[in-house]
Amino acid sequence: MALILCIETGTDICSVGIAKDGELLSLRESDEGRDHARKVGLFVDELLRETGIAPDELDAVAVGKGPGSYTGLRIGVSFAKGLCYGLQIPLLAVGSLDALTEVAREDYEAGIIRVDDWDRALLCPMVDARRMEVYAQVFDSEGHPLSEVSAEVVGPESFARFRSEGRPFVIFGNGAHKCVEVLPDARLVEVTPSARGLARLAQQAFDEGRREDVAYFEPFYLKDFVVTTSKKKLF
Repeated sequence: MALILCIETGTDICSVGIAKDGELLSLRESDEGRDHARKVGLFVDELLRETGIAPDELDAVAVGKGPGSYTGLRIGVSFAKGLCYGLQIPLLAVGSLDALTEVAREDYEAGIIRVDDWDRALLCPMVDARRMEVYAQVFDSEGHPLSEVSAEVVGPESFARFRSEGRPFVIFGNGAHKCVEVLPDARLVEVTPSARGLARLAQQAFDEGRREDVAYFEPFYLKDFVVTTSKKKLF
């Protein structure tokens, strides 16, 4: 068992938590714009002070590896790697869609969200990838993946194989709202990315020895980052 610092910065939400043996001890998060570079360090400091945990008592750092915002992922992964290097502790990586699904499962267990026939439900976390595109993956109600991660331009035929099974098709995440009209048979629930979704998955990775190479690990962007030229006239 372990004390693990969990960091999720792949969307507009900056979220940091500390977990012990897979159970969250404390959490800090903010959705007030993209100020992750400043907030992630501040949140870590606040959590350590609040819990009375010294940095050298941490057994590992877990980070949401993506897919998600290029800049947000870079900030979270860079900070996590720096801590791991300085403290000489393992780096753990958790898929951001896996973690978002874990948040949905926890929210259902806590009665925060309600879905009829939950045990048969298909869970589809969606992270906004701009326009009508989302990063998505389909899971069963126990969090087991049923598809690969994909960048999906959502249309009426999207996820048709799963939607045709007659099971509740539950969508959530910051990319889900724009898909409601296109997928009228889907059930939208309010679930947001959070470091608490990493806690149990990070503990599993730690127990199974699934550590990342601190020097060479890179976020899972799914798509290449494209640099565009500004149309503003500077002079």
